[in-house]
Amino acid sequence: METYPYEISISDKILDDLRERLEKTRWPEEELVKDWSQGVPLKYVREMCDYWLNQYNWRERETKLNQFDQFSTTVNECDIHFIHQRSPHEGATPLILSHGWPGSIVEFQKVIAPLTDPESFGGTANDAFHVVCPSLPGYGFSGKPPELGWGVEKIADTFVELMKGLGYERFGAQGGDWGSAITTAIGGRHPESCLGIHLNMVMRGKRPKGQDPTDEEQRALEAAAYYRDWDSGYSTQQGTRPQTLGYGLADSPSGQLAWILEKFWAWTDNDGSPEDALHRDEMLDNVMLYWATNSATSSARLYWESFRSLRPAQVEVPTGVACFPEEIIPPVRSWSESTYTDIRQWTKMPRGGHFAAFEQPDLFVEDVRSFFAQVR
Repeated sequence: METYPYEISISDKILDDLRERLEKTRWPEEELVKDWSQGVPLKYVREMCDYWLNQYNWRERETKLNQFDQFSTTVNECDIHFIHQRSPHEGATPLILSHGWPGSIVEFQKVIAPLTDPESFGGTANDAFHVVCPSLPGYGFSGKPPELGWGVEKIADTFVELMKGLGYERFGAQGGDWGSAITTAIGGRHPESCLGIHLNMVMRGKRPKGQDPTDEEQRALEAAAYYRDWDSGYSTQQGTRPQTLGYGLADSPSGQLAWILEKFWAWTDNDGSPEDALHRDEMLDNVMLYWATNSATSSARLYWESFRSLRPAQVEVPTGVACFPEEIIPPVRSWSESTYTDIRQWTKMPRGGHFAAFEQPDLFVEDVRSFFAQVR
């Protein structure tokens, strides 16, 4: 497998076009409620767009992202962009980190250094990882799949091929959101290559029938009902008509921002504002990886592909789960054990939400280290 060094470099033409579009935004009327129940409030989107236009500095953020060693290769006829940050410790454990939607490699930028160089961040050489962090096909700087069939299973198979091409015959895998589904598929479909998997979001398992729910199960059922009734519209749209949605998001930076910003509000551990959990620059870094690469449509297609074909595999490799309290649907261990048959670690976190590595990097790193120490 041939790999090529990669440096993020968004053209001035794209940045100039972004500024012009932000300056000429046609705004809708204000919402008719005093909260977020109709979507992101107009005032907040306008504030964020003004910040994006007048204070946010992409070139500085780009330089920060380029501190990591990045490469591009082709696997299964699709270009794959990835961070490959090797530890100074040769015996480090290879680990692939997989993001989801509306995430990107940006989510992991605060955990890569502690994972690869643990002695500089309170750990020991035994905690070290060689980190591989790819952009999903259709996301960020990876290529856009040119044909049908690029669902979770094919991405998982592609990532295993990527790891083997880098010389890692056995490795660990970690993920949340779609990254959790991909990581689960890696563990289920390729146990001979996978040391173990660590998840910060669990694919919902089976609830035993004929039993009254415990308090924990009731909370999960209520969260699932809320998600179904009030929080899953994006998923239905992306899973049924991603192309139609894409015309609006590809043409409007304010629209792309709002589409993602709503999830930073809904899915982080915050006190009413997403900025309680993430800085404006961090959120805009993530939005930029969708806007600058024009990947709103191609990223949404993962829903269309996977909702039609995803068949969760039973996972027999060692599994660790980090349960963050503001996850979309809190995981229930007894429901998960039918899919993950060898759960070695189940950590209930004191704080944090869906974007675990982004929101709570220290807790994330500590739990990843703790789990893989058991399975190396």
